[in-house]
Amino acid sequence: MTTTIPDTSVILVCAGNATRMQGQNKIFLPLGDSSVIGYSMRAFEQCDRVVELIVVARPSDTDTVWKTAKQIGIQKLKAVVPGGTTRQESVSHGLEALSKETSLLAIHDGSRPLVRTDQIEQVIHDAAVFGGATLGVPVKDTIKIVQDHLITDTPYRPHLYATQTPQVFQRKLYFEAIVFAKSHNLDFTDDCQLVESLNHKVYMSDGDYTNIKITTPEDIEIARLFLAQRIGATP
Repeated sequence: MTTTIPDTSVILVCAGNATRMQGQNKIFLPLGDSSVIGYSMRAFEQCDRVVELIVVARPSDTDTVWKTAKQIGIQKLKAVVPGGTTRQESVSHGLEALSKETSLLAIHDGSRPLVRTDQIEQVIHDAAVFGGATLGVPVKDTIKIVQDHLITDTPYRPHLYATQTPQVFQRKLYFEAIVFAKSHNLDFTDDCQLVESLNHKVYMSDGDYTNIKITTPEDIEIARLFLAQRIGATP
């Protein structure tokens, strides 16, 4: 019997300004028996390899994050820290709260509440083997490269994946990438891209199409339907 060794810190990024949500704070939208952030925390809470959760949020949301965690019995939440002006800066703030004992770092959009714990476990495993890994799914549509409303190229669809989170990296590798980006004044919106800047390849682990990101108002309705299907309930 294989024993799982807890070795992973998780940063949940929730510091966006919700400009596409018509003023609603998407991480606190009701979902199932909790909220969007509640389900995101719960998925990682149930993963044996996860040691701690650090939530990066707007300062005005700190108390509500802690309250949500208490309501649903989250034990691994270690800190809630303020975000920065960019995603990369927000993650950097989360890094400051990490314990020193963990060897892997998972970064997840707090607004992806339907990520499955078994997929979290798989992508952590893959990152431990390859240095870095992310969940993703094959693109369904034909993608066009467009300039000035004119199509300039059509990438080969079988090579295209929609990248999801969590994105997981060996801790030492991720810190090297952060140092490299800062020293070259680089700012990335994707953590894989950050690590790729070191010419390090990232493994694409199999995700699924229900791991959606709540970005616009209709997304929360879709998430509720997916959750209802998962638990066999009426949405």
